[in-house]
Amino acid sequence: MTITAELVKQLREMTGAGMMECKKALGETSGDLQKAVDVLRKSGIAKAEKRSDRAASQGRIESYIHDNRIGVLIEVNCETDFVARTDDFAKLVRDLAMQAAAANADYVRREEVPAERVERERAIYADQLKNEGKPANMIDKISEGKLNKFYSEVCLMEQPFIKDDKKSIGDLVKETSSKCGENIVVRRFVRFRLGSE
Repeated sequence: MTITAELVKQLREMTGAGMMECKKALGETSGDLQKAVDVLRKSGIAKAEKRSDRAASQGRIESYIHDNRIGVLIEVNCETDFVARTDDFAKLVRDLAMQAAAANADYVRREEVPAERVERERAIYADQLKNEGKPANMIDKISEGKLNKFYSEVCLMEQPFIKDDKKSIGDLVKETSSKCGENIVVRRFVRFRLGSE
């Protein structure tokens, strides 16, 4: 199948990927637009993971106030001020601020959860499972599953995205990173709720 310039243009508009990447993806998928989008997404996420060790010292601080009762300040960094000013980056930061307000995370990523809290949760799960009569050899495995669920509730990067629960916040950040070609780091956030400490 001949890959037309119009098809390449259409794929570029859908994904934001470069012209040569789009042409290559369309060639791999025999001109199938949806499959080409999938190919670009997979390669983009892989490239985003390779970029994760690059310094991200630019970015944005966003505020979000919900119903004058919940407020969030969030800092998200990228590598250049050029990307920090793009609509895609601004939309990501806004979505992350809304997520932090709605989903009530305590930490950005699982590595930030204090070891004492993790061990306390693990001990609670183990006791619950013993009381339910679960076999001793299964308690550790089931506890790990429950611990992963715990992380998806208290860690922003592991929470399901409020606008599309089929992807996590981590996936959303990787998608934007692959689209803009830079490392993106959710640095920190703070959440205020009226009447609470």
